Amino acid sequence: MKTDQPLLPGTTERGVTPRAVHDAFDPARLTQARRLAGMTKKDVAEHLGVTPAAVGQYETGVTKPRPDLLPRLAATLDVPLPFFIAGRPSNRLDSSMAHFRALRSTPKAQRERALAFAEQVWELTYALEKRVQLPPVDLPGFAGGEVHPGVDLPLDPAAAARELRKRWNLGDGPVTHLVRRMEAHGIVVVLPAADEAARTVDAFSSRSPRPVAILTPNRTNDVYRHRFTAAHELGHLVLHGDATGDSRQEREADTFAAEFLTPAASITPLLPRRLDLAQLTGLRRVWGVSVDSLIYRCRELGMISDATASRGYQRLRALDGQPGFTPEPVDGFPGEQPALLAQAYELAEREKGLTIPRLADELGWHPARVRRLLCAPDTRPILRIASHS
Repeated sequence: MKTDQPLLPGTTERGVTPRAVHDAFDPARLTQARRLAGMTKKDVAEHLGVTPAAVGQYETGVTKPRPDLLPRLAATLDVPLPFFIAGRPSNRLDSSMAHFRALRSTPKAQRERALAFAEQVWELTYALEKRVQLPPVDLPGFAGGEVHPGVDLPLDPAAAARELRKRWNLGDGPVTHLVRRMEAHGIVVVLPAADEAARTVDAFSSRSPRPVAILTPNRTNDVYRHRFTAAHELGHLVLHGDATGDSRQEREADTFAAEFLTPAASITPLLPRRLDLAQLTGLRRVWGVSVDSLIYRCRELGMISDATASRGYQRLRALDGQPGFTPEPVDGFPGEQPALLAQAYELAEREKGLTIPRLADELGWHPARVRRLLCAPDTRPILRIASHS
């Protein structure tokens, strides 16, 4: 639903006139806003009364929209008029810089929409980080890592998972509060609202310039699937510098996630020698992984045959919804919900006097947009005020 009415020519929004926006028009902002809105160039053209080719020229910088068209353009894309002004920090992403769990089945328009969302996550993070010192990036293998710069993990996914557990001092038991731990090690984790641009893709992560993992809402009805997805994205961040979207990278991220959440040396003695769903359900709660994953782990570790695993999945589907076999929503597990950006804002608000309207003006967004991206529960990493701010 659009929140703004078009301005009349010559009037101002936040003290900015359409003529001033025209003079400082940033073509990349139009592309970002259009992708966030899930619109094609043809869609935008129809709203403006111009040709799709004209919109294409606006986005490439060949020409600029006339001043009288800019208020209508802002209203069409549901952004403030100053959104289009050049000069704000930005981080342009493309598909080679992000890992999508279902790349081939995700339409290009949906990927572009999700990438535009990730760009705005970076912009919000950058604005907050000017005021608040976020946890340093403690992620070996990540090019921008601050704690282990230039230190790579083993190429083998399982070995990399074991090494990261060691470096993060996780011991050999269950990983509790996975999302909170990722944030505490400098990874920005976002769980978009159901109406956000990223909802149309399964999950994805980006390595540049601060690691970001976006965990989409379609998995929040089951905390165990959600945790595996988070570990899967963590695997991409440490293993894969370039996103190819091929099945090999997806398998490697799955292997990493399985070993990170359930190390073979620790889980093997606990797994049943004969398929026992009741026993696996008990392990599910302790280790924070789904029974499906545990059945797969049994087969992967050679404890059951493929046929036995297949029968196990069939029995599991028949028990769906029964006590002990129901999904557990993420909202019942605060440690598995992002909190870093919300806590950073609260600290900047308390110590620096930052307000939502002020932050929105700085970003060129509607205040409601800022609030949506900051929405998070109360589980918080420890942050300090940056000494240079």
